[in-house]
Amino acid sequence: MNATLLRLVFAAGALLLAVVGRAQEKPEAPDKNFYVFLCFGQSNMEGFPGIPAAEKVGVDSRFQVLAAVDFKPGGRYTGPERKAGEWYPAIPPLCRSDSGMSPADYFGRTVVANTPKEIRVGVVSVAVAGCKIEMFDKVGFQAYMATWKPGDFKVNIAKQYGNNPYQRLVDLGKQAQKVGVIKGILLHQGESNNGERQWPDKVKAIYGDLLKDLDLKAEDVPLLVGELVPKDQGGACAGMNTIIDELANTIPTAHVISAVGCTPANNLHFDPAGYKELGTRYGVAMIPLLGYKPLDRPPVFAPPKAAAPAQGGRGRGQASPPAAVTPVSAAPVPATAAPALGESAPK
Repeated sequence: MNATLLRLVFAAGALLLAVVGRAQEKPEAPDKNFYVFLCFGQSNMEGFPGIPAAEKVGVDSRFQVLAAVDFKPGGRYTGPERKAGEWYPAIPPLCRSDSGMSPADYFGRTVVANTPKEIRVGVVSVAVAGCKIEMFDKVGFQAYMATWKPGDFKVNIAKQYGNNPYQRLVDLGKQAQKVGVIKGILLHQGESNNGERQWPDKVKAIYGDLLKDLDLKAEDVPLLVGELVPKDQGGACAGMNTIIDELANTIPTAHVISAVGCTPANNLHFDPAGYKELGTRYGVAMIPLLGYKPLDRPPVFAPPKAAAPAQGGRGRGQASPPAAVTPVSAAPVPATAAPALGESAPK
């Protein structure tokens, strides 16, 4: 073998070893300090259109959103273009370009403001205005969509999520897990299921599917659920809150956030100030669940109700024992500057 050929053989061997070595390298581990939260529901999780200009500035760069759809400037949306599946500063709107402020906004801002500087927060928001909870049922969503009449406004929203919002949420959740750790799930929904006693069982099934499909444990990923516009604010579906308040009887890791005193835009939707207060309450509730010292401002939890009679549906098994909920006043608390950092960090 001549010298030239020998050099080529050695070079090829070195290249092969390099390729094999790279193939055997472990992928970079997710950042344990990047806390990700999945948000889903109907119009109040989208955010009723209306974003004060002051809410679009001063957002901490540690708060990010993983775009669930493409955002294109035009109409109500005047911000920069966003591509689905990419991370951006969490400047509202967070759900879609035609949505508004939502509970996710001040949830993320509250968590960022009350955790150490190395902590980052990311949200994934998938919501469909006017939808029933069945929209996120991985088994029954197609049957539910088949009941929509031609021209239903929900059709165009669903298309943006590939006609399967649940799967879009899961796919983005898996993508987020490559860079961070899912720490919780936020839900705001119920208006379109108003009065349905089986609603908690349906939520339980969806929560269980999300945990399974994303390889998560309930004890590590609590479910935070907000009440609807309440009776004291003229809420059209205020009666549904008595059912929502029972959720901890079905899902031990569920925490219901009171909406008492959160100002409305109409009898179904909150206004920006209402979303700010409600989102802050979600955040205050999450802080101790992350392992940090509770804030001076207590979370405004809805009072847990007695378990409802067993119902049919996709709920799995008998109702679970009620979760322990710290009794606190349901009186509205002004959304003021964030309190000082908690003292203990999660492991």
